Formats: sequence, C-alpha cells, structure tokens
Amino acid sequence: MLVRYALSDYIQEALTISNIEQLEDGSYVARIPNCQGLIAFGNSLAECQVELRSTLEDWLLVGLKLGHTLPVIAGIDLNQE
Repeated sequence: MLVRYALSDYIQEALTISNIEQLEDGSYVARIPNCQGLIAFGNSLAECQVELRSTLEDWLLVGLKLGHTLPVIAGIDLNQE
C-alpha cells in the first residue's frame, strides 16, 4: 500500500517548479513561482537547493500557522476550508 503525505508531496512538487539562477558573483538565487516572498541564496547550486528546501518548509509552517492562503501546486491544496 502506497502512503502519500500532502505536505511532503507539496514540497517536492514546489521544488520541481523552482527557478534557480546564477548571479554575476557566481552565487545562486532560487524562487518558487506563486510563493510570494520566498527566496533563497547559496554560494553553490547544491547549497542554494538545500537553502530553498529549508526556506520553503519554514514559509509553509508560518503560512499554515497564520492561516495564509497558500498557492495550489500540482493540484495539492493545503488550504483549510
């Protein structure tokens, strides 16, 4: 039996659609479309990806705690009605 977890799936799908760019100084910046205010930086691509995941997790926890409307990603809706 396959068990699915909405929060884990949401995070994985959000990371899949992330945009990561290399800056002029060689560092990286990452954003996730529709996740307002979520941005992460790293000196390497791997560091930026790790920071993005951590920032996304924190962003989601704060959003859920404060009752913010979160974007629906890949059909996954974490918003309570």
